[in-house]
Amino acid sequence: MSREQDDLLRRGVGFTSQRTRERLIQRLYEEGISNTDVLDVICKTPRHLFVDEALAHRAYEDTALPIGNNQTISQPYMVARMSELLLAAGPLDKVLEIGTGSGYQTAILAQLVERVFSVERIKGLQDRAKERLLELNLRNMVFRWGDGWEGWPALAPYNGIIVTAVATDVPQALLDQLAPGGRLVIPVGSGEVQQLMLIIREDKGFSRHVLGAVRFVPLLNGPLA
Repeated sequence: MSREQDDLLRRGVGFTSQRTRERLIQRLYEEGISNTDVLDVICKTPRHLFVDEALAHRAYEDTALPIGNNQTISQPYMVARMSELLLAAGPLDKVLEIGTGSGYQTAILAQLVERVFSVERIKGLQDRAKERLLELNLRNMVFRWGDGWEGWPALAPYNGIIVTAVATDVPQALLDQLAPGGRLVIPVGSGEVQQLMLIIREDKGFSRHVLGAVRFVPLLNGPLA
């Protein structure tokens, strides 16, 4: 990362807000996040730029916040947890993100992997996310406005896939687009019953690991302007 990028990422951080960020990182560490690259990137990424100005004072709380269109920016712990799971087997060069949303998870991934391919069904959300990411001089990502259930088959396979909304079942299209040895991190379920899953493509199929209860907005079909 260049000096310019680092300065941009730290923009707007005064003594108090820096201390607030460090408290958040300490909390994530205490809750079990151990990947130092993930913690460092979350510490220096200005989450307040990814929420409405009226909610900026809550940006470094460990909680999900509304971003409009009945969507939320994920809880920092969940962003850290899912990123850590994705990277657990080593560096990744090609990651598919289903659900650009605010762009915050995209920003975290862009600093941890070589290339990010992000799909979002709500065009207005994605357009705003792209503006924020360009403002931060993060450019190693490409975007598609479309149905997350379909993934992005034209650019497959992917070493990692991360889904930021809950699916009623694991989309077959995403399994098909996972490279050998690739890792898919996805919440699965409906309503109050949702589980975070890690799926790994192995020589003779897929291994599935259930990692605990979560709460996400639903992964819906079809693009929406």
